[in-house]
Amino acid sequence: MELLPAIDLRDGRCVRLRQGDYAEETVYGDDPVAQALAFAAAGARWVHVVDLDAALSGAPLNRPVIAAVTSALAGRGVLTQTGGGVRSIDDALALAGAGVRRVVLGTAAVVEPDLIDAVAAAAPGLDIALGLDVRGREVAMRGWTEEAGDLATVLARYEDRPVDALVVTQIAVDGTGEGPDLALYRELLAGPFATRLVASGGVGIVEHLAALRELDVPAVIVGRALYEGAFTVEEALAACASPV
Repeated sequence: MELLPAIDLRDGRCVRLRQGDYAEETVYGDDPVAQALAFAAAGARWVHVVDLDAALSGAPLNRPVIAAVTSALAGRGVLTQTGGGVRSIDDALALAGAGVRRVVLGTAAVVEPDLIDAVAAAAPGLDIALGLDVRGREVAMRGWTEEAGDLATVLARYEDRPVDALVVTQIAVDGTGEGPDLALYRELLAGPFATRLVASGGVGIVEHLAALRELDVPAVIVGRALYEGAFTVEEALAACASPV
C-alpha cells in the first residue's frame, strides 16, 4: 500500500482542517518545502498537496509554493499529487508545468465529467485522479455544501474515462483520527476502481493503516496523525508494507 503524506496549504502554511471546516484549522508549519523534504527523507515516494485557498476561492494563491515543493521533491525522486481548485484545463496544465505528476479533479469533474477527457488530451503526460468526498455514501461537492448523488451512480460516469486514481474521502471521519471507513473501501474494492483506489480520512493510529492494507487498499493519504506524532512516516511505511 502506497503512503501519501499530506501537505494542505493555506496562506503558504502547512495546515489541517477538521472535517473540511476552514474555521477548524490547525497550523503545523510555515515551510512547506522543508516539510515535503522531511517526508521524502523518511522514505515517502509520493506527497499529496492540497491548495485549500484555491479550493475555497478558485484563486491559485499557493501555486508558487506548490511549484517549489514539487521542484524540491523531484530532486529526491519523489512524486507529487496535487488538488484543490483545479477547475479547468488551464489549471491542470499550470500544475503539470510546475512538475506535478498527478492532478486531482473534484467538483469540476463531478459537474462536468468530460473535463477529465479534455485534461487527458491536453496533458498526456499528466496522471489524473478523480477526487470524491462522501458523506455516508452520498457524494458532496462545492466545499461539501451540495449533494451530487449516491457514490455508485456518480462513479458509473467515469468507468470509461482516463482516471488513473480514485481518491475517496469519508467526510464523517476526515481529520478526526477515529479510523477510516473500512466498509466504504471494502465496497469500492469490489468495483471497477479497485486497483486505483486511494483512501483518505480518519487514520489516527498505525493500526488503522494495517487495517487498510489488509483490505488490499492500494494507497492511503495521511495528514494530521503524522503532524501530531501519532506515528512517524517510517512507522507508517512499515505498516503499509506488512502486518503491525
